[in-house]
Amino acid sequence: METRFQALVVEKTQDQKFERSIKERSIDDLPPGELLVRVRYSSLNYKDALSATGHPGVTRNFPHTPGIDAAGEVVSASDGSFQPGAAVIVTGYDLGMETDGGYAQYIRIPSAWAVPLPEGLTLRESMALGTAGFTAALSVLSLVKAGVRPEQGDVLVTGATGGVGSIAVSILARAGYRVVAATGKTTEESFLYGLGAAEVLPREQVIAGGERPLMKERWAGVVDVAGGPTLAAALKATRYGGCVTCCGLVSSPELTLNVYPFILRGVSLQGIDSVQCPAPLRREVWGKLAGEWKPPKLEELSCEVELNALEREIQAILAGALRGRVVVRLP
Repeated sequence: METRFQALVVEKTQDQKFERSIKERSIDDLPPGELLVRVRYSSLNYKDALSATGHPGVTRNFPHTPGIDAAGEVVSASDGSFQPGAAVIVTGYDLGMETDGGYAQYIRIPSAWAVPLPEGLTLRESMALGTAGFTAALSVLSLVKAGVRPEQGDVLVTGATGGVGSIAVSILARAGYRVVAATGKTTEESFLYGLGAAEVLPREQVIAGGERPLMKERWAGVVDVAGGPTLAAALKATRYGGCVTCCGLVSSPELTLNVYPFILRGVSLQGIDSVQCPAPLRREVWGKLAGEWKPPKLEELSCEVELNALEREIQAILAGALRGRVVVRLP
């Protein structure tokens, strides 16, 4: 087995700035863990871009390799949890935050972090989904478990052109829901209709009237990635007994809201955490993504870049200019 490999390394300079470059590393440099994985694909998430630019809310210790997603084959498992050659998916936990992540040809992690690649998905497809797809599926599953059914009315997806939003639109449409996609990018209507959206609204239209204590009932359920005023307005416009899931803060981490949606309409607000999600639920969700919820246009949702071409995509996602998903192919 090769002992040297390529990785994207983020380093802090003497003037407290951060530089990114492809460097050669040794397997001996990797952190402790039972599982050594040869990474074939990773993906780009907003959290990866923050880590790559030195954001202290994600990563504090440098040098560091970002990448909160990874898919590849097991090289060795000291605890016998996986056979060599087994295909696995790794998302969440500390990967790519303080533990060197998927922007490298090898990772070493605790074996509990890995999920077997389910039948019906390729390694590349799993990273076209990645944490974004996993989070979208967790959100949809929460709506289903809350009793939100297709015949009850429209389901709103905010931030619909992003990674989580675009996959949520696709999953919900495939599951038979009438999906209303909200976006600040009015030029992306055809993209969203192509994913299965029945209606596309400008973000401002969703928020309009949000200053009122309650808004006219419209949504049977909501998948929100925006937070802030968008989430508040969505809650105020959700129908009696509806469910709103919250998984992001693209607009704001703040939520200014009264209790009326909860005590007058019985609306529930469900937080979605993909980082510490328990292993049994992880396997259930990945199974659905490989089967009944697999987006039919997964290739159209993603583009592929090599590790040395990632810089442009990092800048794009930080600027809010990215559509869909970016798959990172390791050499």
